[in-house]
Amino acid sequence: MKIHEYQARELLREAGIPVPPGEVVTSIDQAAAAYKKVVAEAGLGEGGLAVVKAQVHAGGRGKAGFVKLVRSAEEAEQAARFMLTHRMVSAQTGAEGLEVRKLLIAAGVEIAHEYYLAITTDRKSRRNVLIASAEGGVEIEQVAHARPDAIVREPLHPLLGLQGHQARRVAFALGFTGRLATQAADVMLRLARLFVEKDCTLAEINPLVVASGTGHQASGKDGTAASPAGAQSPVPGASVMAIDAKFNFDDNATFRHKDVQALFDPSEENPAELRAHAFGLSYIALDGNIGCLVNGAGLAMATMDVVKLHGGEPANFLDVGGSASEEAVTEAFRIILSDHRVKGILVNIFGGIMDCAVIARGVVNAAREVGFTVPLVVRLEGSNVEAGRKLLNDAAATLPTLQAATDLGDAAKKVCAAVG
Repeated sequence: MKIHEYQARELLREAGIPVPPGEVVTSIDQAAAAYKKVVAEAGLGEGGLAVVKAQVHAGGRGKAGFVKLVRSAEEAEQAARFMLTHRMVSAQTGAEGLEVRKLLIAAGVEIAHEYYLAITTDRKSRRNVLIASAEGGVEIEQVAHARPDAIVREPLHPLLGLQGHQARRVAFALGFTGRLATQAADVMLRLARLFVEKDCTLAEINPLVVASGTGHQASGKDGTAASPAGAQSPVPGASVMAIDAKFNFDDNATFRHKDVQALFDPSEENPAELRAHAFGLSYIALDGNIGCLVNGAGLAMATMDVVKLHGGEPANFLDVGGSASEEAVTEAFRIILSDHRVKGILVNIFGGIMDCAVIARGVVNAAREVGFTVPLVVRLEGSNVEAGRKLLNDAAATLPTLQAATDLGDAAKKVCAAVG
Protein backbone atom coordinates (compact mmCIF):
# COMPACT_ATOMS: atom_id res chain seq x y z
CA MET A 1 0.00 0.00 0.00
CA LYS A 2 1.25 3.46 -0.95
CA ILE A 3 0.33 6.87 0.43
CA HIS A 4 0.66 10.46 -0.78
CA GLU A 5 3.58 12.72 0.03
CA TYR A 6 1.49 14.99 2.27
CA GLN A 7 0.43 11.94 4.31
CA ALA A 8 4.04 10.77 4.57
CA ARG A 9 5.12 14.20 5.79
CA GLU A 10 2.46 14.07 8.48
CA LEU A 11 3.75 10.68 9.66
CA LEU A 12 7.23 12.18 9.90
CA ARG A 13 5.94 15.19 11.81
CA GLU A 14 4.11 12.97 14.30
CA ALA A 15 7.32 10.98 14.77
CA GLY A 16 9.17 14.19 15.69
CA ILE A 17 11.05 14.62 12.42
CA PRO A 18 11.11 18.30 11.32
CA VAL A 19 9.20 19.16 8.12
CA PRO A 20 8.28 22.56 6.63
CA PRO A 21 4.67 23.76 7.02
CA GLY A 22 2.29 22.63 4.27
CA GLU A 23 -1.37 22.67 3.24
CA VAL A 24 -3.36 20.32 0.99
CA VAL A 25 -5.80 21.80 -1.52
CA THR A 26 -8.30 20.16 -3.85
CA SER A 27 -9.48 23.16 -5.86
CA ILE A 28 -7.96 26.13 -7.64
CA ASP A 29 -9.64 28.74 -5.43
CA GLN A 30 -8.05 27.23 -2.29
CA ALA A 31 -4.50 27.76 -3.53
CA ALA A 32 -4.06 31.47 -2.75
CA ALA A 33 -5.23 31.14 0.86
CA ALA A 34 -3.04 28.04 1.35
CA TYR A 35 0.02 29.90 0.07
CA LYS A 36 -0.57 32.80 2.44
CA LYS A 37 -1.03 30.43 5.37
CA VAL A 38 2.14 28.37 4.87
CA VAL A 39 4.44 31.34 4.27
CA ALA A 40 3.03 33.01 7.38
CA GLU A 41 3.58 29.87 9.47
CA ALA A 42 7.15 29.66 8.16
CA GLY A 43 7.81 33.31 8.96
CA LEU A 44 8.60 34.10 5.32
CA GLY A 45 6.34 37.10 4.83
CA GLU A 46 4.99 38.52 1.56
CA GLY A 47 6.86 37.17 -1.47
CA GLY A 48 8.11 34.18 0.44
CA LEU A 49 9.08 31.04 -1.45
CA ALA A 50 6.64 28.10 -1.54
CA VAL A 51 6.34 24.97 -3.65
CA VAL A 52 3.21 23.54 -5.28
CA LYS A 53 3.39 19.76 -5.78
CA ALA A 54 0.93 17.38 -7.42
CA GLN A 55 -0.11 14.52 -5.13
CA VAL A 56 -0.11 11.33 -7.20
CA HIS A 57 1.34 7.86 -6.73
CA ALA A 58 4.02 8.30 -9.37
CA GLY A 59 7.46 9.82 -9.67
CA GLY A 60 8.88 12.21 -12.21
CA ARG A 61 6.63 15.08 -11.11
CA GLY A 62 9.29 17.75 -11.41
CA LYS A 63 10.31 16.79 -14.94
CA ALA A 64 6.64 16.67 -15.94
CA GLY A 65 6.08 20.25 -14.72
CA PHE A 66 3.97 19.26 -11.72
CA VAL A 67 6.29 20.71 -9.08
CA LYS A 68 6.48 24.51 -9.26
CA LEU A 69 8.15 27.15 -7.11
CA VAL A 70 5.98 30.20 -6.43
CA ARG A 71 6.46 33.53 -4.66
CA SER A 72 2.93 34.94 -4.55
CA ALA A 73 -0.67 33.88 -4.04
CA GLU A 74 -1.31 34.61 -7.74
CA GLU A 75 1.52 32.30 -8.84
CA ALA A 76 0.25 29.59 -6.50
CA GLU A 77 -3.20 29.88 -8.06
CA GLN A 78 -1.76 29.68 -11.58
CA ALA A 79 0.24 26.57 -10.71
CA ALA A 80 -2.84 24.97 -9.15
CA ARG A 81 -4.93 25.76 -12.23
CA PHE A 82 -2.41 24.05 -14.51
CA MET A 83 -2.01 20.94 -12.36
CA LEU A 84 -5.70 20.40 -11.62
CA THR A 85 -6.74 20.81 -15.26
CA HIS A 86 -4.03 18.67 -16.90
CA ARG A 87 -3.12 15.01 -16.61
CA MET A 88 0.41 14.36 -15.40
CA VAL A 89 2.47 12.31 -17.84
CA SER A 90 5.86 11.00 -16.75
CA ALA A 91 8.04 7.96 -17.29
CA GLN A 92 6.15 6.22 -14.48
CA THR A 93 2.58 6.97 -15.62
CA GLY A 94 2.44 5.78 -19.21
CA ALA A 95 1.16 7.83 -22.11
CA GLU A 96 -2.34 8.17 -20.65
CA GLY A 97 -1.03 10.03 -17.58
CA LEU A 98 -2.72 10.51 -14.21
CA GLU A 99 -5.47 12.86 -13.10
CA VAL A 100 -4.33 15.21 -10.32
CA ARG A 101 -6.93 15.65 -7.58
CA LYS A 102 -4.85 17.04 -4.71
CA LEU A 103 -1.97 19.47 -4.36
CA LEU A 104 0.49 20.10 -1.55
CA ILE A 105 1.49 23.73 -1.05
CA ALA A 106 4.48 23.83 1.27
CA ALA A 107 6.82 26.53 2.56
CA GLY A 108 10.12 26.75 0.76
CA VAL A 109 13.47 26.48 2.51
CA GLU A 110 16.99 27.70 1.74
CA ILE A 111 18.78 24.40 1.11
CA ALA A 112 22.50 24.13 1.81
CA HIS A 113 22.78 20.41 0.96
CA GLU A 114 20.53 17.46 0.04
CA TYR A 115 20.83 13.87 1.28
CA TYR A 116 19.04 10.58 0.68
CA LEU A 117 17.78 8.46 3.56
CA ALA A 118 15.66 5.29 3.50
CA ILE A 119 14.93 2.08 5.34
CA THR A 120 13.80 -1.03 3.50
CA THR A 121 14.22 -4.81 3.61
CA ASP A 122 17.30 -6.45 2.16
CA ARG A 123 16.04 -9.86 1.10
CA LYS A 124 19.55 -11.17 0.53
CA SER A 125 20.57 -10.68 4.17
CA ARG A 126 16.97 -11.04 5.41
CA ARG A 127 17.31 -7.89 7.50
CA ASN A 128 16.03 -4.36 7.39
CA VAL A 129 18.71 -1.94 6.26
CA LEU A 130 19.32 1.80 6.46
CA ILE A 131 20.40 3.22 3.11
CA ALA A 132 21.88 6.72 2.94
CA SER A 133 23.75 8.93 0.52
CA ALA A 134 25.18 12.43 0.48
CA GLU A 135 23.77 12.75 -3.06
CA GLY A 136 20.07 13.27 -2.39
CA GLY A 137 17.35 14.93 -4.40
CA VAL A 138 17.89 12.63 -7.39
CA GLU A 139 16.90 9.08 -8.23
CA ILE A 140 18.95 6.87 -5.92
CA GLU A 141 19.09 4.14 -8.58
CA GLN A 142 21.17 6.45 -10.77
CA VAL A 143 23.59 7.14 -7.92
CA ALA A 144 23.88 3.44 -7.07
CA HIS A 145 24.63 2.60 -10.70
CA ALA A 146 27.10 5.40 -11.42
CA ARG A 147 28.75 5.66 -7.99
CA PRO A 148 28.03 2.66 -5.76
CA ASP A 149 30.64 3.91 -3.26
CA ALA A 150 28.37 6.92 -2.59
CA ILE A 151 25.77 4.64 -0.95
CA VAL A 152 26.08 3.89 2.78
CA ARG A 153 24.31 0.77 4.09
CA GLU A 154 23.77 -0.07 7.74
CA PRO A 155 21.86 -3.25 8.70
CA LEU A 156 19.34 -3.06 11.55
CA HIS A 157 19.33 -5.56 14.40
CA PRO A 158 16.26 -7.83 14.02
CA LEU A 159 15.17 -7.19 17.64
CA LEU A 160 16.92 -4.01 18.76
CA GLY A 161 16.52 -2.07 15.51
CA LEU A 162 18.86 0.79 14.60
CA GLN A 163 21.24 1.67 17.44
CA GLY A 164 22.53 5.13 18.29
CA HIS A 165 26.14 4.32 17.47
CA GLN A 166 25.06 3.07 14.03
CA ALA A 167 23.10 6.25 13.29
CA ARG A 168 26.03 8.43 14.35
CA ARG A 169 28.42 6.38 12.20
CA VAL A 170 26.19 6.90 9.16
CA ALA A 171 25.81 10.61 9.91
CA PHE A 172 29.60 11.04 10.02
CA ALA A 173 29.97 8.98 6.83
CA LEU A 174 27.63 11.41 5.07
CA GLY A 175 29.77 14.36 6.14
CA PHE A 176 27.65 15.70 9.03
CA THR A 177 29.56 17.21 11.94
CA GLY A 178 28.77 18.65 15.36
CA ARG A 179 25.18 19.63 16.08
CA LEU A 180 23.99 18.69 12.56
CA ALA A 181 25.40 15.17 12.96
CA THR A 182 23.38 14.79 16.16
CA GLN A 183 20.22 15.99 14.39
CA ALA A 184 20.78 13.70 11.40
CA ALA A 185 21.34 10.67 13.65
CA ASP A 186 18.16 11.51 15.54
CA VAL A 187 16.18 11.60 12.29
CA MET A 188 17.56 8.16 11.37
CA LEU A 189 16.58 6.67 14.74
CA ARG A 190 13.07 8.10 14.57
CA LEU A 191 12.61 6.90 10.99
CA ALA A 192 13.77 3.39 11.97
CA ARG A 193 11.24 3.23 14.81
CA LEU A 194 8.49 4.47 12.53
CA PHE A 195 9.39 1.83 9.92
CA VAL A 196 8.93 -0.99 12.42
CA GLU A 197 5.92 0.45 14.27
CA LYS A 198 3.88 0.90 11.06
CA ASP A 199 4.99 -2.34 9.33
CA CYS A 200 6.53 -0.47 6.40
CA THR A 201 8.23 -2.04 3.43
CA LEU A 202 9.81 1.32 2.54
CA ALA A 203 10.32 4.52 4.50
CA GLU A 204 12.17 7.07 2.39
CA ILE A 205 13.17 10.71 2.85
CA ASN A 206 14.45 12.27 -0.35
CA PRO A 207 15.71 14.81 0.12
CA LEU A 208 16.75 15.14 3.73
CA VAL A 209 18.27 18.60 3.76
CA VAL A 210 20.43 20.95 5.71
CA ALA A 211 18.45 24.20 5.65
CA SER A 212 20.39 27.42 6.10
CA GLY A 213 18.15 28.69 8.88
CA THR A 214 17.07 31.82 7.02
CA GLY A 215 13.45 32.27 6.05
CA HIS A 216 11.95 29.05 7.32
CA GLN A 217 10.57 27.42 10.44
CA ALA A 218 10.51 23.61 10.52
CA SER A 219 8.23 21.83 12.93
CA GLY A 220 7.99 18.52 14.71
CA LYS A 221 4.82 17.26 16.39
CA ASP A 222 4.51 20.27 18.68
CA GLY A 223 5.85 22.91 16.30
CA THR A 224 9.55 22.64 17.13
CA ALA A 225 12.45 20.57 15.87
CA ALA A 226 13.42 17.41 17.71
CA SER A 227 16.52 17.11 19.88
CA PRO A 228 18.36 13.78 20.16
CA ALA A 229 17.34 13.29 23.78
CA GLY A 230 13.66 13.44 22.84
CA ALA A 231 13.08 16.92 24.30
CA GLN A 232 11.73 19.56 21.95
CA SER A 233 13.58 22.82 21.46
CA PRO A 234 13.90 25.40 18.68
CA VAL A 235 16.87 24.85 16.38
CA PRO A 236 18.78 28.09 15.71
CA GLY A 237 20.67 28.54 12.47
CA ALA A 238 21.13 25.60 10.12
CA SER A 239 19.02 22.52 10.78
CA VAL A 240 18.24 19.10 9.34
CA MET A 241 14.73 18.53 8.01
CA ALA A 242 12.73 16.33 5.65
CA ILE A 243 11.43 17.91 2.45
CA ASP A 244 9.86 14.94 0.66
CA ALA A 245 8.98 11.43 1.81
CA LYS A 246 7.60 8.15 0.52
CA PHE A 247 6.10 5.27 2.50
CA ASN A 248 4.99 1.81 1.40
CA PHE A 249 3.26 -0.55 3.81
CA ASP A 250 2.97 -4.33 4.05
CA ASP A 251 -0.56 -5.13 2.85
CA ASN A 252 -0.62 -8.21 5.07
CA ALA A 253 -0.13 -6.09 8.19
CA THR A 254 -2.47 -3.14 7.60
CA PHE A 255 -5.27 -4.95 9.48
CA ARG A 256 -3.56 -3.95 12.73
CA HIS A 257 -3.05 -0.30 11.73
CA LYS A 258 -6.41 1.43 11.42
CA ASP A 259 -4.65 4.77 11.05
CA VAL A 260 -2.68 3.48 8.08
CA GLN A 261 -5.78 1.98 6.47
CA ALA A 262 -7.42 5.41 6.69
CA LEU A 263 -4.66 6.81 4.45
CA PHE A 264 -5.55 4.54 1.52
CA ASP A 265 -6.67 6.46 -1.59
CA PRO A 266 -8.61 4.17 -3.97
CA SER A 267 -8.70 6.86 -6.66
CA GLU A 268 -4.96 6.31 -7.17
CA GLU A 269 -5.32 2.57 -7.76
CA ASN A 270 -6.13 0.60 -10.91
CA PRO A 271 -9.91 -0.16 -10.71
CA ALA A 272 -9.35 -3.69 -12.05
CA GLU A 273 -6.76 -4.36 -9.34
CA LEU A 274 -9.23 -3.19 -6.69
CA ARG A 275 -11.91 -5.53 -8.09
CA ALA A 276 -9.45 -8.42 -8.04
CA HIS A 277 -8.47 -7.72 -4.44
CA ALA A 278 -12.13 -7.86 -3.37
CA PHE A 279 -12.30 -11.44 -4.71
CA GLY A 280 -8.99 -12.53 -3.19
CA LEU A 281 -7.17 -12.41 -6.54
CA SER A 282 -3.69 -11.06 -7.16
CA TYR A 283 -3.86 -8.97 -10.35
CA ILE A 284 -1.39 -6.56 -11.91
CA ALA A 285 -2.10 -4.95 -15.27
CA LEU A 286 0.67 -5.02 -17.89
CA ASP A 287 1.00 -3.66 -21.43
CA GLY A 288 0.53 -6.78 -23.58
CA ASN A 289 -2.46 -8.38 -25.33
CA ILE A 290 -2.51 -11.94 -23.89
CA GLY A 291 -4.40 -12.27 -20.63
CA CYS A 292 -3.07 -14.88 -18.19
CA LEU A 293 -5.11 -16.71 -15.56
CA VAL A 294 -2.92 -18.96 -13.41
CA ASN A 295 -2.99 -20.56 -9.95
CA GLY A 296 0.21 -19.79 -8.06
CA ALA A 297 2.52 -16.77 -8.23
CA GLY A 298 5.57 -18.75 -9.36
CA LEU A 299 3.59 -20.53 -12.06
CA ALA A 300 2.18 -17.18 -13.17
CA MET A 301 5.69 -15.75 -13.58
CA ALA A 302 6.79 -18.84 -15.52
CA THR A 303 3.68 -18.59 -17.72
CA MET A 304 4.45 -14.99 -18.64
CA ASP A 305 8.05 -15.95 -19.42
CA VAL A 306 6.94 -18.73 -21.78
CA VAL A 307 4.43 -16.44 -23.50
CA LYS A 308 7.23 -13.95 -24.18
CA LEU A 309 9.51 -16.80 -25.30
CA HIS A 310 7.02 -17.60 -28.06
CA GLY A 311 6.68 -13.98 -29.18
CA GLY A 312 3.66 -12.88 -27.16
CA GLU A 313 3.21 -10.08 -24.65
CA PRO A 314 1.36 -10.74 -21.34
CA ALA A 315 -1.47 -8.34 -20.58
CA ASN A 316 -1.47 -9.08 -16.87
CA PHE A 317 -0.26 -11.07 -13.91
CA LEU A 318 -3.25 -12.85 -12.35
CA ASP A 319 -2.95 -15.46 -9.61
CA VAL A 320 -6.28 -17.01 -8.60
CA GLY A 321 -4.67 -18.98 -5.77
CA GLY A 322 -4.74 -22.66 -4.96
CA SER A 323 -8.40 -22.94 -4.00
CA ALA A 324 -10.22 -20.38 -6.13
CA SER A 325 -13.98 -20.78 -6.40
CA GLU A 326 -15.92 -20.80 -9.67
CA GLU A 327 -17.18 -17.34 -8.72
CA ALA A 328 -13.61 -16.06 -8.36
CA VAL A 329 -12.58 -17.60 -11.72
CA THR A 330 -15.61 -15.98 -13.38
CA GLU A 331 -14.65 -12.59 -11.95
CA ALA A 332 -11.06 -13.17 -13.05
CA PHE A 333 -12.24 -13.61 -16.65
CA ARG A 334 -14.31 -10.43 -16.40
CA ILE A 335 -11.34 -8.47 -15.06
CA ILE A 336 -9.04 -9.71 -17.83
CA LEU A 337 -11.60 -8.93 -20.54
CA SER A 338 -12.22 -5.44 -19.13
CA ASP A 339 -8.83 -4.56 -20.65
CA HIS A 340 -9.64 -3.63 -24.26
CA ARG A 341 -6.10 -4.58 -25.31
CA VAL A 342 -6.62 -8.28 -24.52
CA LYS A 343 -6.88 -10.32 -27.75
CA GLY A 344 -6.55 -13.78 -26.22
CA ILE A 345 -6.45 -15.56 -22.85
CA LEU A 346 -4.19 -18.33 -21.59
CA VAL A 347 -5.40 -20.36 -18.59
CA ASN A 348 -2.63 -22.38 -16.96
CA ILE A 349 -3.83 -24.43 -13.97
CA PHE A 350 -1.94 -27.04 -11.98
CA GLY A 351 -4.35 -29.28 -10.07
CA GLY A 352 -2.49 -30.52 -7.02
CA ILE A 353 -5.01 -31.38 -4.34
CA MET A 354 -7.89 -30.28 -6.57
CA ASP A 355 -9.28 -32.57 -9.28
CA CYS A 356 -8.53 -31.31 -12.81
CA ALA A 357 -12.02 -32.35 -13.91
CA VAL A 358 -13.50 -30.05 -11.28
CA ILE A 359 -11.21 -27.24 -12.42
CA ALA A 360 -12.11 -27.79 -16.09
CA ARG A 361 -15.83 -27.73 -15.30
CA GLY A 362 -15.42 -24.46 -13.42
CA VAL A 363 -13.44 -22.85 -16.25
CA VAL A 364 -16.00 -23.94 -18.85
CA ASN A 365 -18.96 -22.70 -16.79
CA ALA A 366 -17.22 -19.39 -16.13
CA ALA A 367 -16.39 -18.97 -19.81
CA ARG A 368 -20.01 -19.61 -20.78
CA GLU A 369 -21.30 -17.13 -18.22
CA VAL A 370 -18.91 -14.38 -19.23
CA GLY A 371 -19.14 -14.99 -22.97
CA PHE A 372 -15.97 -15.07 -25.06
CA THR A 373 -15.17 -13.38 -28.36
CA VAL A 374 -11.39 -13.83 -28.01
CA PRO A 375 -9.39 -17.09 -28.18
CA LEU A 376 -9.24 -19.04 -24.90
CA VAL A 377 -6.45 -21.60 -24.51
CA VAL A 378 -6.53 -23.83 -21.41
CA ARG A 379 -3.69 -25.99 -20.13
CA LEU A 380 -4.34 -28.33 -17.21
CA GLU A 381 -1.91 -30.58 -15.37
CA GLY A 382 -2.23 -32.66 -12.21
CA SER A 383 -4.63 -35.22 -10.74
CA ASN A 384 -7.30 -36.63 -13.10
CA VAL A 385 -5.96 -34.47 -15.91
CA GLU A 386 -7.26 -36.68 -18.74
CA ALA A 387 -10.84 -36.28 -17.55
CA GLY A 388 -10.32 -32.55 -17.33
CA ARG A 389 -8.95 -32.31 -20.87
CA LYS A 390 -11.89 -34.37 -22.18
CA LEU A 391 -14.30 -31.89 -20.61
CA LEU A 392 -12.46 -29.05 -22.32
CA ASN A 393 -12.47 -30.78 -25.72
CA ASP A 394 -16.18 -31.57 -25.41
CA ALA A 395 -16.96 -27.98 -24.46
CA ALA A 396 -15.15 -26.69 -27.56
CA ALA A 397 -18.20 -27.71 -29.60
CA THR A 398 -20.27 -24.96 -27.95
CA LEU A 399 -17.36 -22.64 -27.16
CA PRO A 400 -15.62 -22.24 -30.54
CA THR A 401 -12.94 -19.93 -29.10
CA LEU A 402 -11.84 -22.62 -26.61
CA GLN A 403 -8.75 -24.77 -27.21
CA ALA A 404 -7.16 -27.35 -24.90
CA ALA A 405 -3.37 -27.59 -24.72
CA THR A 406 -1.20 -30.56 -23.78
CA ASP A 407 1.54 -28.62 -21.97
CA LEU A 408 2.65 -25.04 -21.24
CA GLY A 409 4.75 -24.75 -24.40
CA ASP A 410 1.85 -25.96 -26.53
CA ALA A 411 -0.49 -23.52 -24.77
CA ALA A 412 1.81 -20.56 -25.34
CA LYS A 413 2.24 -21.45 -29.04
CA LYS A 414 -1.52 -21.74 -29.53
CA VAL A 415 -2.47 -18.49 -27.84
CA CYS A 416 0.33 -16.54 -29.55
CA ALA A 417 -0.74 -17.93 -32.93
CA ALA A 418 -4.39 -17.14 -32.18
CA VAL A 419 -3.72 -13.46 -31.47
CA GLY A 420 -1.32 -13.16 -34.40
